[in-house]
Amino acid sequence: MNSSSTVSAELGLRLVVPQQTIVPLVASLYYSKEDPYAIRIAFHVGLDEPVEWIFARELLSSGIEGREGLGDVVVWPSASAADGKPGNVLNIELSSPFGQAHFEAPVKEISDFLKRTYAIVPAGDETDFVDVESELNELIRKAQ
Repeated sequence: MNSSSTVSAELGLRLVVPQQTIVPLVASLYYSKEDPYAIRIAFHVGLDEPVEWIFARELLSSGIEGREGLGDVVVWPSASAADGKPGNVLNIELSSPFGQAHFEAPVKEISDFLKRTYAIVPAGDETDFVDVESELNELIRKAQ
C-alpha cells in the first residue's frame, strides 16, 4: 500500500471543435483515496477558474480498452492523427445542459496516472476507504 493519499498530474489535451480545429489546453488530474471511486479533471480553458468534471476511475480505465460510458461522459481509444498508431489517443466526450466538448488525451499519460491511483487504492478495494456511516450522516445533515 502506498503511503500517499493523493495523486495529481498535469496533462496536455486537445479540444476538438466542430470545424475540425484543434485547440491545445492543459488539464489537471486529481485522485484521492478519500473519494476512491472518482477522478477529478480540471480543464484550464482561459477562464479565471478551471472547468472541473468528476467521473468514475473505472470509466477512465475501461475507456482505454474500448468505448465506455453513457450520457454525460463517454471515453474511447483511437489512433493518433499524427502517427496513426492505434490506441495512442484517449477520446473524452463531455455533455451537459450547457454544451458538449470532445477532448483528445495521450493514452500513455492517462495510463501512468491511473497506475499511480491503483498503487494508492487497488481496484476492488475502494470500499475499504469509504466511511459509509459518515457519508450517510453528512447526507442526512444536508437534508435537514
